[in-house]
Amino acid sequence: MFDVYASPWFAAVYLLLFLSLGGCILPRCAQFARTLRARPPAAPRRLDRMPEHTRWTSIIPPGEALKAATQALRRRRFRLRVQQDAEASGGALSAEKGYLREAGNLLFHLALFGLLVALAAGGLFGSTGQAVVVEGDSFTNARTQYDDFQPGKLVSGDDLAPFSFRLEEFTGKYQRSGPQRGTPTFFQARVRTNETASAPGRDVTIKVNDPLEIGGSKVYLVGHGYAPVVTVRDGKGDVAWSGPAPFLPQDAFVRSTGVIKVPDARDRDGKPTQLGFTGLFLPTVNLSANGWSSLSPAAEDPVLVLTAYHGDLGLDSGMPQSIYQLDTSRMTQFTKKDGSPAAQALRPGDRMELPGGAGSLTFDGLKEWASFQIARNPSNGTALWSSIAAGLGLTASLFIRRRRLWVRIRPVSGTGSEIEVAGLDRSTSPRLAEEVADLATELRRTIPVAGATASPHQEQKQEQP
Repeated sequence: MFDVYASPWFAAVYLLLFLSLGGCILPRCAQFARTLRARPPAAPRRLDRMPEHTRWTSIIPPGEALKAATQALRRRRFRLRVQQDAEASGGALSAEKGYLREAGNLLFHLALFGLLVALAAGGLFGSTGQAVVVEGDSFTNARTQYDDFQPGKLVSGDDLAPFSFRLEEFTGKYQRSGPQRGTPTFFQARVRTNETASAPGRDVTIKVNDPLEIGGSKVYLVGHGYAPVVTVRDGKGDVAWSGPAPFLPQDAFVRSTGVIKVPDARDRDGKPTQLGFTGLFLPTVNLSANGWSSLSPAAEDPVLVLTAYHGDLGLDSGMPQSIYQLDTSRMTQFTKKDGSPAAQALRPGDRMELPGGAGSLTFDGLKEWASFQIARNPSNGTALWSSIAAGLGLTASLFIRRRRLWVRIRPVSGTGSEIEVAGLDRSTSPRLAEEVADLATELRRTIPVAGATASPHQEQKQEQP
């Protein structure tokens, strides 16, 4: 019930939305195609009933007036239908414009369909994973290199592009004073990338919201932390484990927890044993009545607080384990002579001696690690273009007006003609009156008003509610 995107009911809703949208788009596209092929409707008998109407009389013969009106409307890119009277030389013009409004509406819905397809393709063929990389270490785009990997339904580990990168350096800067003390001001990771094993490497800087694009994937910088570098020696004095151990931040000041597992140690008698350490890392240490804490995420006074265990780590049980947790159910905590836990706070260079000569741990230094999210979505291009198309379609459907204009020319006594211009808009836009007035003004220049002192008779009607 709560795993929404993987639930059957969500898939059913998704498929029904596909079918509903398709059932809406296809008939409307067919209807729009028929409308484009059809001629504009004939002019109504009474143009004076239209919301916008004007009339005047001219000395120009009806045939010339009809030709001049036809040319004026074609210059304005109207679709025309010319009706000529059989018994007289007059006629009527029907003009339509604004078909891109419906085209924009259809484009918007088609773009939504494209977005649904892109989402489906991303869920089937995309993948997302996260990996923690310590300074100086490398990441290869293989499934085993991920700390967390979520493939698409049709993606396997063999489908990953063979790129790799090495974290050369991580740099973080923080606010050092004021009420925003400790707030990050700058994060970046300098990496060296290789498209393939044989390709030459190149240096790239990854910043927040500025990912690396490689092998069809995007590599985002999403987090960071510290990895204390330690050396563990067993009871025989041999190095049993050495290297950086990533600790996970627990708060804004990077108070971190982590573990160190040493599976191949020996005691003083040479018998195999296993060691484990749990503890805290504090970049800028502060010890108060409330316990250990950090005053800043910057490593100004780093301290590593460890508690030691010995016994069985449980690595041979066949059950997977987190590298950030220690199973102490089969282990025994080291204690001092007074029975207190063998815990110690270490600064870089300090050494922790285990009771009974079981070994030692040295805090050698400090490295930083960066957390990367590697995301691959082959439908990003489809989603982008669908979004652009949706924006264009919505703009067209909102701002383009569907309207009709008519011009009727009748012969009058002598050689003159009577001209009527009318318009109809499906909306109540005031621009219809302007368009009718502009057309009438243009026609009066080529079809002048009869008589030197005559003035055009103009009627303006508001659309009835």
